Amino acid sequence: MNYLERVIELALLEDAAFEDVTAMATIEKNVQGVATITAKAAGVLSGCSVADKVFSRMGVDITCDWHKRDGEAVQAGDCVAQLSGPLRRLLSAERTALNFMQHLSGIASLTQQYVQALEGLDCKVVDTRKTTPCLRLLEKQAVEHGGGGNHRMDLSEAFLIKENHIEGAGSITDAVGLCYQLDDSKWVETECETLEQVLEAIAVSPDIILLDNMSPAMVAQARAMVPTSILLEASGNITLENIHAYARAGVNRVAIGAITHSAPALDLSMRVNSANG
Repeated sequence: MNYLERVIELALLEDAAFEDVTAMATIEKNVQGVATITAKAAGVLSGCSVADKVFSRMGVDITCDWHKRDGEAVQAGDCVAQLSGPLRRLLSAERTALNFMQHLSGIASLTQQYVQALEGLDCKVVDTRKTTPCLRLLEKQAVEHGGGGNHRMDLSEAFLIKENHIEGAGSITDAVGLCYQLDDSKWVETECETLEQVLEAIAVSPDIILLDNMSPAMVAQARAMVPTSILLEASGNITLENIHAYARAGVNRVAIGAITHSAPALDLSMRVNSANG
């Protein structure tokens, strides 16, 4: 069983989808139904492929006709999918499927807003590891559906030196050196909270310098100091209102935790169109 199958299985078990007493009480076992998933607001879809597997897990005799796909824009009222099959199982899978779709589409939609705010500028929006436990792969995929990029996937992929690592190692200089010493095949990024730390980081040449909680004015100062051979990233308190200013200050990318941890769900609904025995 792969990652996605395990996640879907746990989600269905959490909802007791195979023991849906309401569906069993109100719908005869042989009743077939047709239902439609509709967008109730504008946004970008993500999670359609996951929902498709949710319905498939509930029964191979459920048919999903997707009118929209992951990464596609929707407007309020758009038909996203038409479903047909045993009505009991359609209803039992409904909430799990929509939970995935609404959450992931919300991430894709918010990501797109940040990406659009940087239109015409040479700066990329990337995510962080501030994700829902066990949903990271899906949430990072949703970021891509919204036009954003992925930062490191996990702690083993690369080195990201933050304030506690600096404290533990003794300095940025020591921390960067120790990382390269352990594995020089992985990229090294170090966080800097002051321009003095930026100067120290430049001297040891990490692959990326992360400017943490700096104002656009401070970012512009750092950009003037940092050679173009070192990627410059900004993070911390960056919003849709000020992201353009950060990009214009010269960073190569902006890391936004909010696109995964605070994205509002995209409103979607499923309604039964017909049922027959």
